[in-house]
Amino acid sequence: MAIENKPIVDDPVDSGPSALPEPPAEAEPVEEALLALVSERDRLAGEKAELQDQLLRLRAEFDNFRKREERERMEFAEFAAMEAIKPLLPVLDDFERALKADSRDSEYAKGVELIYQGLLDTLKKLGVEPIVAEGRPFDPNLHHAVETIKTGDFEDHTVVSEYQRGYNFKGRLLRPAMVRVAVRP
Repeated sequence: MAIENKPIVDDPVDSGPSALPEPPAEAEPVEEALLALVSERDRLAGEKAELQDQLLRLRAEFDNFRKREERERMEFAEFAAMEAIKPLLPVLDDFERALKADSRDSEYAKGVELIYQGLLDTLKKLGVEPIVAEGRPFDPNLHHAVETIKTGDFEDHTVVSEYQRGYNFKGRLLRPAMVRVAVRP
């Protein structure tokens, strides 16, 4: 009996190139579709990230705008209040001069003092603060030097007296104090 040498086709040990099954012909279009979907997903994810970044920037910009508008509105209200209070300062000056003048009627003087004190208290509640000048060093930001006096009784550049009181409004200069300043001879 003769033995034939036939190659075994279904041998699992054979690891040659013909051992792998060939992919079906329709696998290439599936891979292309998968690659297209992956690239579309990546493009959409990038677009989403860009839109989220744009949204965050717009929110921050709007918050800054809102804060700036609020600050400007408050500054305008303060400016309007300052402009409303400025014309009252000469009235305060007149009351101070009236209180310094001698009066024969003590009841009248007491009434004037009460009116002055009421007006001053009301202005203080609104934010008006008198500037204390006498005995303090001269500050050109707070004082307006009307006169200088050569004297050795006071230190150099010290406010000797006040002609007209100055006022601040909520930390801002409303009116500088008109003062007399000592200068060393």
